[in-house]
Amino acid sequence: MRNLRLLRNGGCRYTTTSGTPQCFCLGAEAGTLLVGSQHGLLELGSARDEVTREVDLTVEGFMPEDGSGSIVGIEDLPEQECVCVATAAGDILLCNLNTKQVECVGTVDSGLSTMSWSPDQELVLLVTGQQTLIMMTRELEPITEKQLHQDEFGEGKFVALGWGKKETQFHGSEGKQAAHRKQVEVSPTSAWDDGRPRVTWRGDGQFVAVSAVCPETGARKVRVWNRELVLQSTSEPVSGLEQALSWKPSGNLIASTQEKPNRHDVVFLEKNGLLHGEFTLPFQKGQVKVNELLWNADSTILAIWLEDLKLDNSNPSSYVQLWTTGNYHWYLKQSLHFGSLKENQLVSLLWDRENLYRLHVLCQGWHYLFYDWHWTIDHGMGENSQHMANVAVIDGDKVLVTAFQHAVVPPPMCTYELRLQQAVNQVAFHTDPKHSGDMAVLDADNKISVYRYGQSTMCDPTVSFGAVGGNGFKAAVETPYLDKTYRVDVGSSNEVMNPLGLRFLTWLPDDSFLMVGQGQHAAQSVLLHLTEVPHETVAEQQRLSLRLSVPVDGEVISLCCSPVTKTVALQLADRQILKYLWEASPPVLEPWRTSNGYAVQFPYSCMQTSITRIGGEEVILGLTDRCRFIVNDTEVASNITSFATYNEFLLVTTNSHTCQCFCLKNMPLKDAERKSGDCSPPSSGSCANSQVARQVFLENAENFIRQIDTVNYINLFFTELKEEDFTKTMYPSLNGSSKAQSHQHPDQKKVNLICDAMRVAMENIDPQKYCLSILTAHVKKSPPELEIALQKVHDLRENNTPDVKAVSAEEALKYLLFLVDVNELYDYSLGTYDFDLVIMVAEKSQKDPKEYLPFLNTLRKMETNYQRYTIDKHLKRYTKALGHLSKCGPEHFSEFLNLVKDQNLYCEALKLYPPSTQEYKDISDAYGEYLVQKQLYEQAALIFARAGIFAKALDAFQDSGSWQQALCMATRLGYTKDKLSSLARSMAGKLVEQRKHAEAAILLEQYTEDYEEALLLLLEGTLWEEALRLIHKYGRLDILETNFKPAILEAQKSQLIFLYSQKAEFLRHKSRLQVVRELKEKACESLQDYETPNCPELDLFSETSSVVTASDMNSKYSHSNSRISVRSSKNRRKAERKRYSLKEGSPFEDIALLEVLGENVRAVETVKGDIHILLKQLVLFGYNEQARALQQALEDILQLMEISIPEIWTPDLQQSSVNLVLGPNSTANSIMAAYQQKRMVTPVVQDPELLIPPKLSKNLLWKLHLLQ
Repeated sequence: MRNLRLLRNGGCRYTTTSGTPQCFCLGAEAGTLLVGSQHGLLELGSARDEVTREVDLTVEGFMPEDGSGSIVGIEDLPEQECVCVATAAGDILLCNLNTKQVECVGTVDSGLSTMSWSPDQELVLLVTGQQTLIMMTRELEPITEKQLHQDEFGEGKFVALGWGKKETQFHGSEGKQAAHRKQVEVSPTSAWDDGRPRVTWRGDGQFVAVSAVCPETGARKVRVWNRELVLQSTSEPVSGLEQALSWKPSGNLIASTQEKPNRHDVVFLEKNGLLHGEFTLPFQKGQVKVNELLWNADSTILAIWLEDLKLDNSNPSSYVQLWTTGNYHWYLKQSLHFGSLKENQLVSLLWDRENLYRLHVLCQGWHYLFYDWHWTIDHGMGENSQHMANVAVIDGDKVLVTAFQHAVVPPPMCTYELRLQQAVNQVAFHTDPKHSGDMAVLDADNKISVYRYGQSTMCDPTVSFGAVGGNGFKAAVETPYLDKTYRVDVGSSNEVMNPLGLRFLTWLPDDSFLMVGQGQHAAQSVLLHLTEVPHETVAEQQRLSLRLSVPVDGEVISLCCSPVTKTVALQLADRQILKYLWEASPPVLEPWRTSNGYAVQFPYSCMQTSITRIGGEEVILGLTDRCRFIVNDTEVASNITSFATYNEFLLVTTNSHTCQCFCLKNMPLKDAERKSGDCSPPSSGSCANSQVARQVFLENAENFIRQIDTVNYINLFFTELKEEDFTKTMYPSLNGSSKAQSHQHPDQKKVNLICDAMRVAMENIDPQKYCLSILTAHVKKSPPELEIALQKVHDLRENNTPDVKAVSAEEALKYLLFLVDVNELYDYSLGTYDFDLVIMVAEKSQKDPKEYLPFLNTLRKMETNYQRYTIDKHLKRYTKALGHLSKCGPEHFSEFLNLVKDQNLYCEALKLYPPSTQEYKDISDAYGEYLVQKQLYEQAALIFARAGIFAKALDAFQDSGSWQQALCMATRLGYTKDKLSSLARSMAGKLVEQRKHAEAAILLEQYTEDYEEALLLLLEGTLWEEALRLIHKYGRLDILETNFKPAILEAQKSQLIFLYSQKAEFLRHKSRLQVVRELKEKACESLQDYETPNCPELDLFSETSSVVTASDMNSKYSHSNSRISVRSSKNRRKAERKRYSLKEGSPFEDIALLEVLGENVRAVETVKGDIHILLKQLVLFGYNEQARALQQALEDILQLMEISIPEIWTPDLQQSSVNLVLGPNSTANSIMAAYQQKRMVTPVVQDPELLIPPKLSKNLLWKLHLLQ
């Protein structure tokens, strides 16, 4: 529903030039034009009325001096610092504008009719006078030459699949006679066709299309060639195909025109040559001719250059129309009328390559014009409930108006349409909120038609209904009427016409109009304030006269008026903002200033502007075409696609497809600049009244039902219920200060709570009247209570009440089937075990009775419990099926056990039989085997033992490592002493493998009576005190010399080696960490130096703006992380263990050092207890020196670690573990503040506990004071 609005226009007239322009192109240097005339080549400055450089081609004889020569093509080649010129005589010239040297690089004897360069300027295609094509490189070296007219179709020729003859094929409504109809001959081209070939390239330069007149038929054909000049396809015969040709840059269609018997069409051809769509021009057949078609660079606008066909000796009028498409409809959005003066005749027009919506026009009188457009939505600005919410769409001489207050219809449909006498160029709505639906329409003849609401009862013939009208329907929407038509008189007598010289039509509240015109110079504008002139006679046409003309030093590129403050704001091309005080006497134009007195200037040019109040201060809002949202001179967001103001609210849409609302009433301007950048909704905490409102609703459910009363409306209410809390999503708190109260029913879902409350209320009021609504309440619950709903239907069938108002069982069932899938309802009815209800549901479904009746008859013949088991199994309700099958007797137990095993229902099955029964034991046996397969050995052993299956329990306890329970099971099985000893020795071996030496020693000593082996195990496990106990218990003091003393001395050496290695490693990692931190601090300082200090934009960063994260700073390592994600699970676990690499220079080296230093501290802390016990044994046997050395080593490393921990885990690092500089809760301001304070930017680690220092116990009980 967009329109094209003229952003600005300009141009100049070159009065010092001679001759007539023939063609032009845009120069590589900004603001320059290259124009070819019958005398040579000229470079014109579009910003000033003069010729900057000129090359005369008549001096060296390339152009005749009598002016009969012609230039057929110009292309600026910036890389070669020259301009390529092709003449009709056949010369290809390279002209240097600086040196004025001309080089003829080639000549075609037969002459040239066209020169066309590819979009990438790598190739150039020449069409010669002998109707041949020559493809050349950018160095103008020939590649190949082909005849333009080919008998073949091309490489893309269609393949016939041989599906019958034409006579036997279906021909639709035309009938069989269409098979015998002869092909209509193609009519020759129009008499006004100049016969020249037309060339157009696809946007990517891979293909080129050439339109030429066929010498045999006299009609035009379009052929598509590739870059090697190999023919690809030829267009199908098209009668009346004309000269205009333009390939859509996006590549899918080629546009041309076709004259049909009753209309003039723009037609589209596909690359394969077939027609694909068209639209009709708003002219009668034979009224105009189409000279050229041009697509803009993004394929959204099609420009059409037309001329009146000469009927007499007068000059034809020229037109340029801009067409756009949407929803398969073509709209005429802009129409430029250049009149019939010879000076106004068009030479050529071009779309700009960089500015997508800029059109360049050159006229015969050396008059250059350019027009900049942009997309806009024209809508009313009312702020009350009577506002029609009109949106106007321009479509040629019609304005399609959709009143969104009454009807939402997709374009091109509309509520009503206004039909004018000329094509429409601008639509403006009244800025008075009381008359927001009134419209002013500016047409191509500079006439303003005013449409108003509510003062006329006559039917206006220019207004007709659109989608809301129709046969037999009465439209309730009010339509406007044509009040007046004004002729705009601005006192200009300029003989050279400038179409669309007036722009930014604005209807002020006092019924005057504002418009912007072109100033005397290119960079100036004029603000025109127009008022109605009283007319003396009825026949005299009403007109608008110039009340005030205000010169503006700069180009006005936007104008907006606030309906509330009645302020008018103008934006200039240099982004300055001016304020027009039109109510002052006299009106004043002054710079827009903030409350601090500073002049406002947008940081970027804005396509949409608006005026509002924020915190009581009037501000101007702007939105650029790059989604940058600006308040006064501050950019507050960079992801806004559109915005609108309504009362004290600001609504914005974001590029993440969300619409957000901000309350501006009580928000200070500075807060708006800071907070609105994240484009997130205000605080989403639920309003305190929301829970109160829900409670009030539940308490007044009966009143709610009585007020609605209609069953259909109640059902609709049920179906629209959602679990979503709309107080948090759709209607969040605007002040963010209120807090949600606790739910009155925290264990119940909202939908279930409301359904139950309303169902109870309806059952109390009139259960028969609200029968269908009660069923809806059951179905809407989660999970649906379908069985209860079906039972109610069954009760209706059984009751057969004579009340005529009561709902019948058949109606209720039919309604239930509307809410629930019939197959699902059939299953639920089957689950009630009520066959009458099942048949009742099945009869309403599409099921075949041959399918369900035999199944139901089979079920009827079964015993009740087995019948219900079969039904539940069919419905996959296996738990209920088990319950029924357990009641069927022992003959079905095997089937019972198979179902238990298939569905893993062991726990449910055990509940169905007493523990003393054989069935319970069989189930337990199967359950235990299942747990063994899952490697849950201990649980399996418990199940076996409880059921008395001791042999299996013994094996399971052994596998689980529960040797005590295994010995108990062995006793229950009556194991002999030898067998028990063998079992104990076997389990002891497994315990040793698990480093459980103490438990293994108990087994060997107590159950195998092998105390010597037990002693060796205790010494191996460094269990010194337990080993001493056994030595003295069995009087084996000799073992002290042979085994015990050597063992403690060996342990002392091992502990010393361990402590020394830990100390060396700790010191090495600590020193490396210091180096890494110094390097990172230097990097942060260099980054801070790079950033501008005290940057004012720091306060404007959005909390969701893109910021530098650890992943960004270390992007060169990101590829390795991506490789990890695709590794196998085994390698992934390995990679997780090595997440932080100690390799020097790795991105997380400091975190890896923290990790390994923490492991050093914890390892030393762990051995303190073992060393304490070892010290006592060394002292006991007189090894004081060894004990003193071990104690001193441990004391040294503990002191080192105690001193180093605060240096390694600094207070800032510990604080960052709680609140990281970078992270989900960080803001741009906090990050930049961290940089400015030279704080170390801590990487976002996945293990924040690494940033917390390890705990080092200060308990000195491990030390022996006698060693000091």
